[in-house]
Amino acid sequence: MNAAGSSFPSASASVGGGLRIVRLANFVTPASGGLRTALQELGSGYLAAGHEPVLIVPGERETDEHTAQGRVITLPGPVLPGTGGYRVLTARRRLREVLEQIRPDRLEVSDRTTLRWTGEWARRHRVPSVMVSHETADGVLRTWGVPGAAAGRTADRINLRSAWAYSRIVCTTEWSEREFLRIGARNVVRAPLGVDLARCRPERRDPALRERYARGADVLLLLGSRLSVEKRPGTALDALAELRARGVRVVLVVAGEGPLRAGLVRRAQAQRLPALFLGHVRDRAAMADLQAAADICLAPGPAETFGLSALEALACGTPVVASASSALPEVIGDAGRSAADTGAAFADAVQALLTRPEPERRTAARTRAELFGWDRSVAAFLAAHDAEPLRPAERLPDPVSIAPPLHHPDGAPR
Repeated sequence: MNAAGSSFPSASASVGGGLRIVRLANFVTPASGGLRTALQELGSGYLAAGHEPVLIVPGERETDEHTAQGRVITLPGPVLPGTGGYRVLTARRRLREVLEQIRPDRLEVSDRTTLRWTGEWARRHRVPSVMVSHETADGVLRTWGVPGAAAGRTADRINLRSAWAYSRIVCTTEWSEREFLRIGARNVVRAPLGVDLARCRPERRDPALRERYARGADVLLLLGSRLSVEKRPGTALDALAELRARGVRVVLVVAGEGPLRAGLVRRAQAQRLPALFLGHVRDRAAMADLQAAADICLAPGPAETFGLSALEALACGTPVVASASSALPEVIGDAGRSAADTGAAFADAVQALLTRPEPERRTAARTRAELFGWDRSVAAFLAAHDAEPLRPAERLPDPVSIAPPLHHPDGAPR
């Protein structure tokens, strides 16, 4: 393992002096949230810095296109049952072929489990590699029902192999870094994620939009999350029920899709809870309007290592109540409250936040978010790759003219 802060071995540069940074990710769908946003923003940032980002993700069929975040290659991958549409890259031979055709200068992997073998591929091909820890291994195992001690032991084994396979491990918060420090990994660096401070801003708050969803209620809560087991969306309904039982006139809007949606809808109907399920809000401006209109956003996921949706809410001036088991208390600071993973605890935190004057709590939220611009995040990730931004005169030409054509196994160009 390389020691933290050490330089990568030298690698041949792409045309124009930039590095070809090939990024691999699983569990990305058109309706996925934080990871998809992070991939787009980092890719756009790498491109603007003069490097050549290439993203490889699973999809229904093979495609190869150039986008605002750089080149995006989709390879066929099966849907993972019970995940609400997540696909995974399972054809290792085809992925190896594509990697060897592209010849990356750097490899960046956003998958803790099914793509861990690519770290060993990178070692054999002398390609410096980074694994991004978007969630903690033990946290995910616990949310899927593995007992705490067993989850910790299993996570340690997984993390030891990852720390050996990759040149560096990138963690987005101190909280997510701890499980690697626990096993003595010395190749861990920290790089925060960011938020679009121009799109997400308090000025988007529209009283008419708020009233449209609040329907006369005193408090409008928002859950912006994928509706899957690791996100614990049921805690939001628990908090809603508890607040209603306490006499609070409150409405919950749920913006997100996932395998648990049908069950959550049935529960809300059976218990006559005022919850409105919007599904996935594809338009990012519309989502920012919704985040700005809410009084408080909920982030109940106990395994979150950063929480982009929560940070977007803060940028829109909306405070957040987050799981105390996650990394979000570190991110939201005094712009919100943390709570134990129960509906009653979340309800307590909501009521505590509401005691603060609205202008004060909304100003605190925006001020906190301003610490997390994407420019800072891109710079930190490039530093993890030992990749400096190029001078304007050295910027790469249009990526269409740079990337080698992707070939099928039979040699025919795509």
